[in-house]
Amino acid sequence: MQLEFHQIDAFTDRPFSGNPAVVYRLDAWLEDELMQRIAAEHNQAETAFTVREGAGWRIRWFTPACEVPLCGHATLATAHALFQLYGEPGERLEFSCMSGALAVSRDGGRLVLDFPAIRLEPAQMAEQVGAILGQRVLAVQVGKELLAVLESEQAVRECKPDMTALAQLPGLGVIVTAPGVQHDFVSRYFAPGIGIDEDPVTGSTHCILAPYWAERLDKTELRAYQCSARGGELHCRLDGARVKIAGQSVLVASGKLYL
Repeated sequence: MQLEFHQIDAFTDRPFSGNPAVVYRLDAWLEDELMQRIAAEHNQAETAFTVREGAGWRIRWFTPACEVPLCGHATLATAHALFQLYGEPGERLEFSCMSGALAVSRDGGRLVLDFPAIRLEPAQMAEQVGAILGQRVLAVQVGKELLAVLESEQAVRECKPDMTALAQLPGLGVIVTAPGVQHDFVSRYFAPGIGIDEDPVTGSTHCILAPYWAERLDKTELRAYQCSARGGELHCRLDGARVKIAGQSVLVASGKLYL
């Protein structure tokens, strides 16, 4: 059996930046164990698998270690593949996933993710999390992820967490954020517990970050930058219970997997 795949850098307009994802458009689902092994073989932050179901698409995402409930950059990459490589018509793609209904629309040269807004609960963990991150933490919120607010963009950039200790914290991973210098806010995302020490650019964390900063900055249109080594810019808009996350993407490789 041969399976076609594409590697796409998301949230960037040039190769070797943004966040890479591998995309498989399947005719039918593979066994879960096989999809997990394929994701481990590619060893990217996320490998996305999608199958047409009715008028839309079902999408699933796997890190090298496990399946995750939501992934922004791999959804953006999947939409890029469906629109640009497989010739899907129209201006909007509808997806279903573990986290509910998602959509991706064309907007000029960008694609716009339509994701749920996610709000976390405050937690009294600032001192504990600060010791793990090696930076002073102003506030912590928890839910499916853990959010740590730092004093400045410089503090976010200089953050060097203890990955072993960080993996023991609640949530899938830890989002570190602060007000930006040239952007409304910046962030980084560490998730060693699911096989990702640091994710280059994470769309799904902005479902949390956009509502958080929209409330504090009193604005619904936000420019964000994830300041990992590869880096990536995201344009966010809070729209009620939804977050619109726009970015560009570029194809960097295509190939076949032989099973």
